Amino acid sequence: MSILDLTVFIAYCLIIIGVGLYISTRKKNKDKTSRDYFLAGKSLTWWAIGASFIASNISAEQFIGMSGSGFALGIAISSYEWMGALTLLLVGKFLLPIFIKKQIYTMPQFLADRYNRNVKTVMAIFWIGVYVFVNLTSVLYLGSLAIETVMGIDQSIAAIGLAAFAMIYSVYGGLSAVAWTDVIQVFFLVVGGLLTTYLALETVGDGSGAIAGFQTLMMEASGHFDSILAKDHPYYNDLPGWGVIIGGMWIANISYWGLNQFIVQRALAAKTLRHAQVGVMFAGYLKLLMPLIVVVPGIAAYYLVQQEGLTGGGMLDGESITGLMTDAETSSIKNDKAYPALLSFLPVGFKGIAFAALVAAIVSSLASMANSTSTIFTMDIYREFINKTASESRLVNVGRLAALVGFVLALAVAPLLSELDQAFQYIQEYTGFITPGVVAIFLLGMFWKKTTPNAALVGGLATFVISIIFKQLLPEIPFLDRMGYTFLICAFLMIIASLLEGRGKDAENALIIGNFNFKTGPVFNVGAIGICIILTVLYILFQ
Repeated sequence: MSILDLTVFIAYCLIIIGVGLYISTRKKNKDKTSRDYFLAGKSLTWWAIGASFIASNISAEQFIGMSGSGFALGIAISSYEWMGALTLLLVGKFLLPIFIKKQIYTMPQFLADRYNRNVKTVMAIFWIGVYVFVNLTSVLYLGSLAIETVMGIDQSIAAIGLAAFAMIYSVYGGLSAVAWTDVIQVFFLVVGGLLTTYLALETVGDGSGAIAGFQTLMMEASGHFDSILAKDHPYYNDLPGWGVIIGGMWIANISYWGLNQFIVQRALAAKTLRHAQVGVMFAGYLKLLMPLIVVVPGIAAYYLVQQEGLTGGGMLDGESITGLMTDAETSSIKNDKAYPALLSFLPVGFKGIAFAALVAAIVSSLASMANSTSTIFTMDIYREFINKTASESRLVNVGRLAALVGFVLALAVAPLLSELDQAFQYIQEYTGFITPGVVAIFLLGMFWKKTTPNAALVGGLATFVISIIFKQLLPEIPFLDRMGYTFLICAFLMIIASLLEGRGKDAENALIIGNFNFKTGPVFNVGAIGICIILTVLYILFQ
């Protein structure tokens, strides 16, 4: 990176740290309550909520991993983003009215209100473990790997730098600092990402412009523009055709966007329900934009690799993208080099903006995950089992300490991922085994009054057992389809258990749906129609 690039990047870092520290110190420590620290004082507006949703979601996994998937299989991987936009509308319409009226801090807290303390505790421990040892750890590992690839900085030093960057403002400031800096992070993320896409398409167009470059991709790499994969496609097991649209991806998306603490916490901190709903709708539009930022560059890299010997303008030292990517030992690593290699196309000055976008995605996710981990630990474990009479200032300090410990543990575990790749993949799949049961527990708990606490525990146990059986006996079933089948079986078992235990009566803590207002405002409704129209056009266009 040139001096100008470094200057741009350093300016970005100073802006984020400055804003984060300003937000953190606006209120004296002695006056800050747990509501201030964990829920931003219930002050977030719709645009801050929408921006923070996306900043928390987009990380190195998307910039590096999804660009790599775009390189390997094409536009079909965008279904994770497009279906996510539709899921956000359902979350805003049906889930947020319940969560916000219940005035909860955490997802486990809802389970305590609806079921009992045992269900809450089991899920709280599970989520803390996942956030620290899977989410925080994987983002630190992949993020530091990306920085090492782009800048040549030692990966361990890069990991420490990323963690320190996120900790500077998030540990002390809490959700307010995280959410408001996310607004700035999203600006860098979108501008830098779009800039990379534009210049990559310019290169594909060979001087004829970005639009011409995109048209070239659609003609010359037409196989990479099928949104619904056929059964004979080599990546069908990853994205099983129409099953993506009507199957298990719904389970993954509902769990992630509607029941995931480090995502939903922003909506719980909204000024009003209307702000929360418009915020998730705004996030839906940003999700529609994400494939242009993280998938299309991968397809562009695929095309350029096919053009053997192409060196095009703007590449470092006249080196071709083929040379930058083919030094890998395996195709999966080669795919993951797609986005870092494309950064080489950027001219002086712009590379700093694109690199800031990548770091913004990583740091905002780290800050969000650490804050949500500390929220669950403080409110569901510490206050419940260790100190029931803790003062507000004590809760805030425990939250800060929990966030700090989460970062330290993640830094300690992250280097192991390079040596224990198969174990890490197993952990990732294990979390997917649990997801169908989690969705069944929440949805039946919300919308079926007869669901009992013991039935919830049955669902939680069955989801793992059933997933293992499917994997061992029917390994040919695609993972997303397996999640859908597992959800249906778990829901069935929970219904049977509830009927047997409750003898057809309503559960003691059942929700009365009539007590919640599911009516949405005109802004949300018009925006939702717009998203549905855009999705329909996209799937028709790339069919």
